[in-house]
Amino acid sequence: MHRFLTLLTAAASLTLAPLATAAKPNIVFIMADDLGWSDVGYNGAKFYETPHIDGLRASGMEFSSSYPGASNCMPSRSCLMSGMYIPRTQMWTPGTKAKGKKEAMKFLVPRRADSKGDQEFPSEKTLKPSVTSVAEVLKSVGYKTAQFGKWHLGPDGQGFDINNTNGLGAGLNKQFYGNIDVAENLTTAACKFIADHKDQPFFLYLCHWDVHTPIRARKEVVDKYKKKLEDGDYDRPWNPTYAAMVEAVDTSVGQVRKALQENGLFENTLFIFTSDNGGHAGATWCEPLKGAKGAFYEGGLRVPTCMTWPGTIEPGSTCNTPITGVDLMPSFTEMAGAELPTNQPVDGKSWIPLLSGKNDGHADRSIFWHYPLYLTGGSYDKIIPVHGTDEGYWRATPCSVIRKGDWKLMKFFESDSVELYNLKEDVSESTDLAKKHPEKTEALLKELKQWQKETEAVIPSTPNPDFQSKVVGSGKKNRK
Repeated sequence: MHRFLTLLTAAASLTLAPLATAAKPNIVFIMADDLGWSDVGYNGAKFYETPHIDGLRASGMEFSSSYPGASNCMPSRSCLMSGMYIPRTQMWTPGTKAKGKKEAMKFLVPRRADSKGDQEFPSEKTLKPSVTSVAEVLKSVGYKTAQFGKWHLGPDGQGFDINNTNGLGAGLNKQFYGNIDVAENLTTAACKFIADHKDQPFFLYLCHWDVHTPIRARKEVVDKYKKKLEDGDYDRPWNPTYAAMVEAVDTSVGQVRKALQENGLFENTLFIFTSDNGGHAGATWCEPLKGAKGAFYEGGLRVPTCMTWPGTIEPGSTCNTPITGVDLMPSFTEMAGAELPTNQPVDGKSWIPLLSGKNDGHADRSIFWHYPLYLTGGSYDKIIPVHGTDEGYWRATPCSVIRKGDWKLMKFFESDSVELYNLKEDVSESTDLAKKHPEKTEALLKELKQWQKETEAVIPSTPNPDFQSKVVGSGKKNRK
């Protein structure tokens, strides 16, 4: 409670209106699946329509450099729930295995067993029940907690009072990709939860299945976008069905916000909208960002994120300080007046001071990613060549990444090479500055190596005896 009262005192000192009540704030967290940074109106989308998300941004704060803890859905969600970076949970990727031709992999990594038996390191597909989740932290100070929608962390509900993956009571092991009604069903259940628990603080964790493949949506909405595409002058063949899925998520944001207002809760609620990773290259485009879902360039990592909290967040404000998935645990802990778990590391830093315009050391801290597997490319995201060639094949190969301030360094293990980018000047990561700024490169690499050591990040090094550099056979050069 001491932390929460401190927060209220700080908020009251602002020129903004102070919080109207000393009651613990509610938390609403809505996350789309595979929605790209460029897919929302306030980031320049021309074909997709997101008026409710844009309205949320207008009434609150945009985080222009917001990142999940990974570039795929399962590991990014584990960061949110645990506050820990992926090397600690070893939840590298959905399905736990590398994807792509084994003969194109320089190192042995976890993949399907074969007659020779790969030398593998651990790759987990569930979050251990022993992990203290953000839901359990909030429950310890009186919050009612509910998880609606995609879970993807295994059979344990991690302490939520309610687990409901389709809005109709389905269990954690069910999947609803491509279900044209699931967004509405989840939203209805979420709004009912708000009304039922308006007299106590709550944490609503609403994770949509949209806009993940398969690309399906209600016919009448798809027809609307087909007509829009036919009548308009657009620069590329946008997918009307994908646009309809984006609209389903946007409609949900509007309806949940309306439910908060109708129940008199909006003023005392932190409302967050985000995505779990970058956009899917087979469904949308991620320009001006490089790469897409699964990559560790910005197209796979940077996501649209906005928050509103009347009395604390100034409407129409922007925060350019980077935040990441592991920050959720310490942020919610601080605002609820709870205590961080002591049975596990908490790698993140609370972004609560950023909501009222304070820096509090965030601009100087570093954030990290680590991926020891391989992920083949699927569309225009074949941005990494097979080792020893210039033939694009991979979305991701074994690497570690650090971002500090405007600078981002990527360390690739196959080639023992680094790339350095200034994201403030070059968000498209088009110019590698590693040779131009050797001192900056060396300093970031040193810090990255120390983080690898502290988190015991596994680094592939065992040669793959079946590796062949010329296995792709497309004859195409790597797309820059």
